[in-house]
Amino acid sequence: MTTGSLFIISGPSGSGKGTVVKSLASSSPDYALSVSVTTRKMRGGDREGVDYFFKTMDEFVALRDNNQLLEHALFVGNLYGTPRFYVEEQIAKGKIVLLEIEVNGALQVKQRYPECVLIFLVPPNFTELQHRLQSRGTEDIESMQARFFRAREEIMLINKYDYLVVNDKVEKAVECIQNIAFAEKLRPFRQKQIAEDFFGNSSGST
Repeated sequence: MTTGSLFIISGPSGSGKGTVVKSLASSSPDYALSVSVTTRKMRGGDREGVDYFFKTMDEFVALRDNNQLLEHALFVGNLYGTPRFYVEEQIAKGKIVLLEIEVNGALQVKQRYPECVLIFLVPPNFTELQHRLQSRGTEDIESMQARFFRAREEIMLINKYDYLVVNDKVEKAVECIQNIAFAEKLRPFRQKQIAEDFFGNSSGST
């Protein structure tokens, strides 16, 4: 059985990573969306183990202190993190786990889980990035400038990623990542059983 993998997809605001991740997840049962743990209270419609794993502060801290979170962050007064147990459970099933996360969090995960695959998603050019943010109509000038500045900072870290995918059209970006997934499945460490069977069968040959 081929073991699965963890794909981390990052990119600046306006890169379309959310849309690409959702399209990937719906394209094949081989993919599984990462489910975060959080100290946030459940809201109407929230589903345990689907939207989040809801934890008390003490439970979250215990996971963090016992190295059970691949990364964690504080956001609007609540803690969020990527649980090692869920990711490893899905990988053991042969799934490709998709984690959409910003650059700092991605590099945290890479340190704790070196086998993960880092993919950086960008629009065709910076002008298109500006256009996408402006066309949202939800950002004031100050907020957009902050996002542009942050985008430049993130793009400077592209060389720390394994792959760079240009999101000109969602379908093409999804296809690129599917090709990456296919190639990653062929790595020997993800096909240990095949390698073991090969050498086992050849041990008695002359």
